[in-house]
Amino acid sequence: MRAFTYERASTVEAAATAAAQNPDAKFIAGGTNLLDLMKLEIEKPSHLIDVNGISLGSIEKTQDGGLRIGALVRNTDLAADETVRRDYALLSRALVAGASGQLRNKATTAGNLLQRTRCPYFYDPNQPCNKRQPGSGCSAIGGVTRQLGVVGVSDACIATHPSDMAVAMRALDAMVETVKPDGAKRAIPIADFHRLPGDTPHIETALERGEFITGVTLPAPVGGKQIYRKVRDRASYAFALVSVAAVIQPDGSGNVAVGGVAHKPWRVEAAETELPKGARAMASALLADARPTEQNKFKIRLTERTIGAVLSEARG
Repeated sequence: MRAFTYERASTVEAAATAAAQNPDAKFIAGGTNLLDLMKLEIEKPSHLIDVNGISLGSIEKTQDGGLRIGALVRNTDLAADETVRRDYALLSRALVAGASGQLRNKATTAGNLLQRTRCPYFYDPNQPCNKRQPGSGCSAIGGVTRQLGVVGVSDACIATHPSDMAVAMRALDAMVETVKPDGAKRAIPIADFHRLPGDTPHIETALERGEFITGVTLPAPVGGKQIYRKVRDRASYAFALVSVAAVIQPDGSGNVAVGGVAHKPWRVEAAETELPKGARAMASALLADARPTEQNKFKIRLTERTIGAVLSEARG
């Protein structure tokens, strides 16, 4: 691990200002992803800004009946929160499906959204990777692609986003709240928060330099049957081959987001009109622009079957 300097920020403004002044600075809270990447010298921050001292660890109801989740709420606490379990059960189930208990005890809401891909070529500094070194090429294309993306991919990157929590939040229409170094606040729809790779896969979110996540807001509960189903190679501590986060209403309509298939949680609202027709119609519309490889084309069928299992569970 390379040498770095360190400071503790006590306010959001101080953290954002410090990050804006140093282009090589990184925020650190739980560090469950960042520290691993620093050990491999994939991330090379010259300065770390510890934000654990900022008061962003609460879960509160909003005036419109929704829920505001502080950026530093730990995944374990969020999954166990009574209101989340009652009104946003989808989110609780997605969190419990991710990582291990020890990691969930440290991982934060903001950090979960910002975690980087687990593409094996990204993690191997000996392999060209446009996310790690822009312009060097994508070793995954033409390589081992079983775990990688099938939709929203580009000629520069076919990596997937690893978060379970983000897929649930996409289905729940979350908003990501931020503060810029100049004090300006933003509320970014989670649909726009994560970016597709295009020609710049190293730019993964809509955040600007120094912009700091303060929390995530969820709209008022929408009811319905909330289900999170994750298909993976082993029963625990594994990333999704395909995951489905769904809110299914009694009339058969609903919200459906899919993980494990794209550079961001994948949801196509127009495809949800096909839900009453069944899983095949829904999956066909959802993955209409898919570009799978020979090794991961099974994800097309697996997505359809997983949506089908979710619909069957929703119908009892």
